[in-house]
Parts: sequence; structure tokens; C-alpha cells
Amino acid sequence: MTVDTFAVEAQTDVDDTPGEAVDSSAAGITSPAASGTDASVSDSDASAGSDTSAAANAPAEPAPVVAEEKPKRAPAKKAAPKKTKTLELTLTVTGTADGEWKAELKQGNSYIAKNLLVAAAAVSRAAKELHEDLSGPIDEVIDAAREQQAAKVAALEAELEAARKALAELDD
Repeated sequence: MTVDTFAVEAQTDVDDTPGEAVDSSAAGITSPAASGTDASVSDSDASAGSDTSAAANAPAEPAPVVAEEKPKRAPAKKAAPKKTKTLELTLTVTGTADGEWKAELKQGNSYIAKNLLVAAAAVSRAAKELHEDLSGPIDEVIDAAREQQAAKVAALEAELEAARKALAELDD
């Protein structure tokens, strides 16, 4: 589709007369008088030599400019946020009251590793590395298991001492 439009001319304080050159280089248009001897005369040069009584004449009309109108586009749709591919792994660490820790690693429904023995110190270090909120409860469980094992060791040492005394009495 083509539409005939007229170029917009810059407004000046002094009207251009038909005998003067019009600076319409911004619109790419020259007046018929500008094709004469000096086509590079600007509005400021023309207004310096013109008389205000000569300004009463009608201004020269520029030649029409044909501009091709671009078809309007529909507003761009917002792109959907790019979904990042996530990898889901499930690490399960279980501990017993005896202080034995085991780990399992699962991806989806399949096990990657199962029933791996893990040291309590390693579990504690891993929890501290992951997050402070994880390390507190895990350390409490490890400390309780440590106290229980220490009590068990003390009971076994007492039993061992009693067994040694009984053995010593039998040897006499």
C-alpha cells in the first residue's frame, strides 16, 4: 500500500519567497528556484538578505513525497521463560543408635548406590557443608549416639574387669 504524504518543512521566522532557495535537504526536496545557480543557500542566509515586505508572498510548495507505509505488526508475545533441565537425585542417609550410618543414592526410581557404610564424622562434615540448619540436628543425633556408645564401652569395661577378677579367683 502506498500513501502520498507531504514533507514537513522546518518553521522559520521569515517566510520563504518563491524566488529564494528552500533548504529542504532533510526531506530530500528542492524548490524549482533552487535548481538555479546556488542550491546550497540555507534558510539563515536567505532570511538575512530578504525584506520583511517580500515575506508577504506565498511560500513555494514542495513536491509530494511518496512514502511506503509499513504494515503494522501484532504486538510481540512475551517469550515463555526458558525451562532449565533439572536433575533430581535423592540421597538418603540413615543412622542407627549404635552409630552405624548408611547411605543410598537414587535417581528417579532406580538406585545408583545402596547400603553404603558411611562414617559418622563424614556425615557431620557433609551436613556442615550443605547447610547450617542440617548440621545442627545431625550433630545432635551423632552426639547422642556417641554418648550411648561411651556408656556401652564403660559397661563392657566393667564386665571385662569383673570377668578378669573371676578368672583370677579360679586360678588361685
